[in-house]
Amino acid sequence: MGQSGLLSYFSEMKDPRIDRTKHHNFDDIIFIAIASVLSGAESWNEMEYYGEMKEDWLKTILELPNGIPSHDTFNLSWFNRLFSSLDPDEFENCFLKWIKSINKAMVGEVVNIDGKTIRGSKKSGFKTATHIVSAWADKNEIVLGQIKVDEKSNEITTIPKLLNSLLIKGCIVTI
Repeated sequence: MGQSGLLSYFSEMKDPRIDRTKHHNFDDIIFIAIASVLSGAESWNEMEYYGEMKEDWLKTILELPNGIPSHDTFNLSWFNRLFSSLDPDEFENCFLKWIKSINKAMVGEVVNIDGKTIRGSKKSGFKTATHIVSAWADKNEIVLGQIKVDEKSNEITTIPKLLNSLLIKGCIVTI
């Protein structure tokens, strides 16, 4: 990925931190945050754990002058302020540019749409189990998106919502 990949799409974003708070590179923080969340991280500790597990690889594409940011670094109020002070429209614009660049690599990809019931999701007191519809990119072996089927609906009405949320122009869709 490196500067020619993900980070190049965020290069126009300005770092809102003041100089004395810059212990880690802005690009390093953004990259680790995005990569860890895309890999399933749901907490500050998981962001740090992701960085530690991928440190050898991250060092090949990031500077990391002070190593991997700790969970305390991610959890400190300046980090929260960092992300809350980013212009959400600017961040979304950068993120969508990156996603659209990935989409170009998907032309001709076979995208399989499939509905599943989440095992163990029917608990006492609930009338029905949770159903989801997923889009799977066959060649790239990645889930492109998932949407929960509304309780009083079915997969047929959920599939168009999923397809409309994806950037799959030029792909072959199977259901």
